[in-house]
Amino acid sequence: MRLYSLSVLYKGDPKVHLLKAAYDVSTFNFFQRSSVQEFMTFTSQLIVERSGLGSRASVKEQEYLCHVYVRNDGLAGVVIADNEYPQRVCFTLLDKVLDEFSRQVSKMDWPSGSPATISYAALDGYLSKYQVPAPRQ
Repeated sequence: MRLYSLSVLYKGDPKVHLLKAAYDVSTFNFFQRSSVQEFMTFTSQLIVERSGLGSRASVKEQEYLCHVYVRNDGLAGVVIADNEYPQRVCFTLLDKVLDEFSRQVSKMDWPSGSPATISYAALDGYLSKYQVPAPRQ
């Protein structure tokens, strides 16, 4: 059971844009890592774009399960995990991250923000904290 990506996005009027993201691509071949990360970013944006405000969904994409939560205010979160990761835990994590993000980052910064301009450092910590360690052989 693994988490690969945790993203915070903003579903604006013209388009969806990424505000902050954390990735764990350590299980992939070194040469695949950047393309896997690009795929996860693109997929996260696409799923949020196709989701309505105030909705939660789990979408299967290749061998991954993408859990998305779009709040009524346009703030959205996406967790990309493997098929075995518990769905309930993913949505609990998304609730926690979006609540904390909305308290720490001004709503005025969401429409124009980008990963470079938004200062919110907790995603990497959440991604590693919610990782389920592989059973020892």
